[in-house]
Amino acid sequence: MALSDVKCRNARPISKLVKLSDGGGLQLWVQPTGSRLWRLAYRFGGKQKLLALGSYPLISLAEAREARDTAKRLLLRGIDPAQERKSQKTSAEDTFRSIAEDYVDKLKKEGRADRTITKVKWLLDFAYPTFGDKSVREIDPATILAALRSVEVRGRYESARRMRSTIGSVFRYAIATARADVDPTIALRGALVGPTVTPRAAVTDPKALGGLLRAINAFDGQPTTRAALRLMALLFPRPGELRAAGWDEFDFESSVWSIPEGRMKMRRPHRVPLSRQAVSVLTSLREISGGGSLLFPSVRSGSRPISDNTLNAALRRMGYGKEEATAHGFRATASTLLNECGKWHPDAVERQLAHIENNDVRRAYARAEHWEERVRMMQWWADYLDELESKNSRVISIGGREASLLSIHPREGLVWKPTATVRQTTRRTSNLRKSH
Repeated sequence: MALSDVKCRNARPISKLVKLSDGGGLQLWVQPTGSRLWRLAYRFGGKQKLLALGSYPLISLAEAREARDTAKRLLLRGIDPAQERKSQKTSAEDTFRSIAEDYVDKLKKEGRADRTITKVKWLLDFAYPTFGDKSVREIDPATILAALRSVEVRGRYESARRMRSTIGSVFRYAIATARADVDPTIALRGALVGPTVTPRAAVTDPKALGGLLRAINAFDGQPTTRAALRLMALLFPRPGELRAAGWDEFDFESSVWSIPEGRMKMRRPHRVPLSRQAVSVLTSLREISGGGSLLFPSVRSGSRPISDNTLNAALRRMGYGKEEATAHGFRATASTLLNECGKWHPDAVERQLAHIENNDVRRAYARAEHWEERVRMMQWWADYLDELESKNSRVISIGGREASLLSIHPREGLVWKPTATVRQTTRRTSNLRKSH
């Protein structure tokens, strides 16, 4: 006897499963728990099978009958309804978008930095409008190139190059999970406009470095910003590693800064020997920001570090253009001068910079940290910076007042501070050139 909406609605559970038949194999299963489920019983290839059609009342009686009739039509064509549904589900799971989302989840489980995850998502968003909902097996090089060209045409050559690399990573993940056979991005190597690589500006002339150090020491902005710039010069970490540093990472008894792997670019923990000068800066800084967890909290929120533009903005305020000096450039400064002095093993310099050997074989064997040499090197570097900073600094008389000459900027003139004032200030004026 066929079912009715009233009979389906009034079906009540008992202690065992109840099957109400509608005809043609369609059944409403009333579970002891109270749930009511549509099931279609049919035979295919000489075997009895069962197909789930959903739950009542989410799937109405009319909709269940329509699903039954669709399945019957497939059976007449010699197609197993259950296998057809599985194929459709597999197709949905094999779209570029779904595999890319799986790939991003994999990166998260691997502990990749939030900034890396955000950048990957941002690059993938450029690809989705063109082929996000296509099966990865249907995407060819020409389709990918069309998406890349939409980015390249805006002059964003580096973004297009990184986008191709990210898309290739998704395809390689699809191959590894048996959802694709080839990586079509391989055919696109050399098809994009190569970006012009501009190295980050850095001061590598010792005399100019001395001037920069004196300008930093006289910086009249936030004292935490001045401390950060001094630590960048002394320790030359990546700017992001310093900005987000927490007080719990510093061991003042052992004079070591231990950066956890989660904050390192190469996802490996890194130790930095602290010179006497670095400890002095940190000790003074702790009197300012030691009440919180961060060395350099934002002025807007103590739970967030200063922005990534804070240090570069301070350099601009001191008169150094972006083509002259950058926060990241302190790494190039240290690398250049430490290697040129010939006192230290190149591997010790590379370890201190937290660089990883590119050669796989060499990386497998070059595991030495050169710790003792790095401790000596960092103290030598701090002493060397003190020597550079003290050179060409002298007391002169300006307008009847004594002032300490800090540096002579090529465009701004003399940089000086009155010796009588307690608060250090930096003044630049072009007419000072006329009196000297």
